This record gives sequence, C-alpha cells and structure tokens, in this order.
Amino acid sequence: MVDWAEEFRVVSVTRMFWLEGKKEHMKLRYLCVIFASVVVLFSSGHEAARGGPPAPDGPAAGTAVVRGSVKFIGTMPPAARVNMNADPSCAKLHPGGLTSEDTIAGADGGLQNVVVFISEGLGDRTYDPPRQPATMEQKGCIYKPHVVAMRVNQELDVENSDATTHNLHPVPTNNRELNKAQAPGTRVDLTFAREEIAIPMKCNVHPWMRSYIAVFKHPYFAVTGKEGTFELNSLPPGNYTIEAWHEKLGTSTQKISVGPGMTKELEFIFKSPAGH
Repeated sequence: MVDWAEEFRVVSVTRMFWLEGKKEHMKLRYLCVIFASVVVLFSSGHEAARGGPPAPDGPAAGTAVVRGSVKFIGTMPPAARVNMNADPSCAKLHPGGLTSEDTIAGADGGLQNVVVFISEGLGDRTYDPPRQPATMEQKGCIYKPHVVAMRVNQELDVENSDATTHNLHPVPTNNRELNKAQAPGTRVDLTFAREEIAIPMKCNVHPWMRSYIAVFKHPYFAVTGKEGTFELNSLPPGNYTIEAWHEKLGTSTQKISVGPGMTKELEFIFKSPAGH
C-alpha cells in the first residue's frame, strides 16, 4: 500500500531543494553580471583616461564634410640628399642614402605633408583637448611623421626608437621653447598652450633632423598623406576660410559655405617656386 503522506513529504522536500538550488543559481548569475559590468566600466574608464572616447563613425548629424585634394603643378624641386656623416650609427641605417621630405608629390601631383584646416569662421566656439595623445617617433635618425597636427594642450608623445641619443628642440613663435636631450628607448611628452601653424622641430645632435608641429584650438584640420587628400568631418553649417599650409610652398586659401548634411569638394593647387 502506498504511503501518500510520505510520498508527499519526499516530493515537497525535493521541490524545496530544487527551488533553493534555483535561487542560488540565479543569485550566482546576478553576481556574475554585476562583476562583469564593473570590469567593463573600469576598463572603459581606464582607457578613456589615457585614450579618450572613440572617434565617431562618420560626420555627426546635421553637420557638413569638406574633402578634397592638394596638387602640385610644375617642375618638382630636386630632393636634397641628407648627409648623415656626422653620426655613422645613423648613416648605416640608410645604406642607400636618404633624401629630404620637405616636398613630396606622387605621380599624379598629389602633394604630401600639407596641413589643411579651418582658419576663419568658427567664431568663439571652444573645444576641449582630446585625451588621446598625438604621436611622433625618432626612428632611423629622422622624425616620423614629418608633419604632425594636434590640438592646444593635447599631449604629444615623442618616442626615441633609435640606439643613439637625440634632442628635442621645438622653435615656436607663440609657445614656450624647449630644448631637451632624449636617451635611447625613452619617451618625452610635450604640450603647447597656444595655436601655432606650424612649429619647426629640430634635433641639435643631428642637424638634418627636422619636422613641423601644427597646433590648433579646434578639431577641423588634416595632414595630407601619399595621395595628397584630406577630409574635415562634422563641420557645423556656416561660412569658412579653408587654408592649406606647406613648409616650402607657402599657403593657399578658399572661402566656402556649407549647410547641414552637405559634402563640399575642394582642390588646392601649389606651383613650382620661382627659379624652378
């Protein structure tokens, strides 16, 4: 004969343990979710402190894009040979020799190392500096990249990847001058408090080493690469002067008007300097 009372007690006890186990399982899952969330928040905050927020994908809604190219027309000045005999450890890094980077253009005339930026039209708008540092490297006894563009009060991390001592000597006209030795394998962090286009950078140890640092109080600038192209994203609607700066060929400007959602195409032309 079945003892239904005993059977009910067994089922009840079994169900109680099952419910308790389920509660513990749910509690464990809840704690795991909280822990994972804390880890993600901590990691994101730590990264933001060094790297800043990620760049948005494409232009912001209601803004404009200005893009185009910079071309060189005419006879390209011959590239000067770089003499590294003052430091044999540098010379041996370039057995085929090295030429100056002051004027570089592609086969189709695309001009490299041109800084394109908004020079007028932003009014009294202010912008916080990005947390993500700009970077420059001393490698092969030359500066890489040759032209750096950054923001006012943004950090510029300069790495010495060479086995020889270098020297950082920016020569500004609107910022504090610095003259600092840099040992192999070290990093020096620089900042500039005021806008300046552009600051020459030299190395007193190696006189052929030279680069330029363009410093802006706004985010609307670009440096042309090998194709000579540029793009300025998320520009508020308005009337602007766009300027293109080159270390040897000077400047060129264009005035534009852009509205919400508009994409404006521009082309800047630089010609051979007198005598070439």
